[in-house]
This record gives sequence, structure tokens and C-alpha cells, in this order.
Amino acid sequence: MGDWLRYLTTERRGSAHTIEAYGRDLRQFLAFLAEHLGALPDLAALAQLGPRDFRAYQARRRTGGQGASSAARGLSSLRGFFRYLDRKGLVHNATALATRAPKRPHGVPRPLTQAAALNTIEEAGALADEAWIAARDEAVLTLLYGCGLRIAEALSLRRAAAPLRDMLRIVGKGNKERVVPVLPQVAARIEAYLRLCPHALPKDGPLFIGEKGGPLSPRVVQRNLERLRGALGLPDDATPHALRHSFATHLLGAGGDLRTIQELLGHASLTTTQRYTEVDTARLLAAYEDAHPRARRGE
Repeated sequence: MGDWLRYLTTERRGSAHTIEAYGRDLRQFLAFLAEHLGALPDLAALAQLGPRDFRAYQARRRTGGQGASSAARGLSSLRGFFRYLDRKGLVHNATALATRAPKRPHGVPRPLTQAAALNTIEEAGALADEAWIAARDEAVLTLLYGCGLRIAEALSLRRAAAPLRDMLRIVGKGNKERVVPVLPQVAARIEAYLRLCPHALPKDGPLFIGEKGGPLSPRVVQRNLERLRGALGLPDDATPHALRHSFATHLLGAGGDLRTIQELLGHASLTTTQRYTEVDTARLLAAYEDAHPRARRGE
């Protein structure tokens, strides 16, 4: 297992989060096989696993409360592991290579309204005891909403990226690079944070830091949003990622085309971006039902 994880790290350049998740998936699978087969499997046992064994593993995961997304990623991890063994000439198992995850339920992004997104950013600083932390929290949320970034992308920025110019280069999922435009409001918030920050920030260090000077944890941002939800009466799905959804949905509602939004979000497939058209359609139908006289009368 160690060789495979090192391969993912060095040759596939997987992120630390991805490597950790794949390692966890494989450990869970091997633990299941140790119980299922009565002993920890060797390479020969892995080669002889059949459809019933993989179905039993999937059934065990379902009874353990695993969601469809986690199940899909788990089976993707196993296929990657068996492909690695196959290329190395160690194990060939056609069943493992052909195993597919159950179809994921179709989900629709849940953005905030424009007013709620802006209010969330404005109120983010009210939770902090120190001015520089308030400015930092406002800057992070402005970046998520103003540029449509994932939280990991925002927190991976280096100090050398600031002051932000008109365009910002982002390294996203799978180490894929994209360029996003920077609104003046985003750059101004980050500059305000840097002016107040009491810590020396080396150019090659993180742009956003925690209270004690280390890299800012995503959990801190998530926890702040949880507190804001209660204070502002926001729904439970008002998370940092909801600001990214809001960015895309509001762009689409203002006339942005899907291809451009796809590039800005860094989606590999246009299909993923097309989910936002469903959000906009739902918004239009809600507006119709609220405003149209026949809809109000139920005619």
C-alpha cells in the first residue's frame, strides 16, 4: 500500500487530502477482507477476489451509513490500487478493474441569494475579537464569493500573490491551473487584511494565517460560517462552498455563458457546470409563482 500511495504523491501529484482519503479507503477495504476471508489477504488472494466479494464490501459500506459520493470515491480508490498492481505485474483482477460505483444521486447546488451572500461577508468580521482577524475573515469570504474559489484554493494562496492584480492564477483540483479575474473589492479586502496583520508573512508562506501565525485551517472558516448561520438566520447549507455556488449562479443569472463559468470554476466537464442552469430555472419558476396573477390564483 505504501508504494501505491508514494506513486500517487510523486508521479500523479495527488494532493495531501486526496492521498489521505485514498489511503483510508484502502485500509478499510483490507480490514473488511481480513474479516471476510478470515485472514489479511496476500497478492494471490487479491487476484482471486470475485464479484461476490466486491458486492459484499459495498453492502457492508452501505449498512455502515456511507453516502453515494463516499462510495463512489471509495471504489475509485480501489480501481486505482488494482490498476497499479496490474501495471506492476503483481495482481490481475478483471473484476476489480470493472467494478463501478452505484450511480450518485443528482444534486443541485444551493447558493445564497445575492443579499445573503453580501450580508454574510459584511458580518463575518463581527465575530472576531481582533481587527486583523475580522479583516482576514472578511477577505477570505470575499475571495470565495468574488472569484468562485474552493476553500482549499483560497487557503493555498501564497503571500507573494498579493497585492492581487486584475487576474489571479489558481491551482485547483488535480493540480489544474486556471486564471480568474479579480474584482477591485476582492483586492481591497485582502490589502486591508495585510495592513492589519501583526505577523510577518514571508513571500513563500501562506497568504492567510491563523491567530498564532500558522496556516489558516479550513475548519476555522467553516466554523465561522456555522456561527454566522445562527446569527443571520441562514440555512444549514450556507457553507463556504455555498459562496462558490453563489458566484456561479449569480453570474449565470446576470447573463454569463456556461463555457465561461466552466472555465472560471475549473470544472473539467461542462455537465458539472450545467447544474447551475437548474438552479436558475428553479429561481425563475419561484419568481413566476410569486408574481404571476394566474399562479397566485392557482389557475
